[in-house]
Amino acid sequence: MKIFKNILSILFGLIFLNAGLNKFFFYMPMPELTEEQIRIFEAFSEITWLMPMIAVAEIAGGILFMIPKLRALGAIIILPVMTGILVHHLTLEPSGLPIAVTLFAMNTWMLIDNRQKYKPLFVL
Repeated sequence: MKIFKNILSILFGLIFLNAGLNKFFFYMPMPELTEEQIRIFEAFSEITWLMPMIAVAEIAGGILFMIPKLRALGAIIILPVMTGILVHHLTLEPSGLPIAVTLFAMNTWMLIDNRQKYKPLFVL
């Protein structure tokens, strides 16, 4: 089970590392966008710091997610990005929903698996 979890974590981390690096280097082709998606993309472009911030979170979270001792931190860093991806696919692009739900489930699994590490955050 531990080997399976490590393999899935490495794959998950590589997906986010790749997505983050692509936001800086634009090496993957853009899919065809609807008019609404183009408007959203243009709005995001107006907020000049937003995409670089998301890219850094994806890169850092992806790298941390691949390292067993730091996986809990990586899962927390990726959570808001993953939530945005899931909401995007729920509302605008349902074709990507199976992948988004799978990645969200993997992130949730790691959050639950590492719940003991988060307990100090909730002590009043």
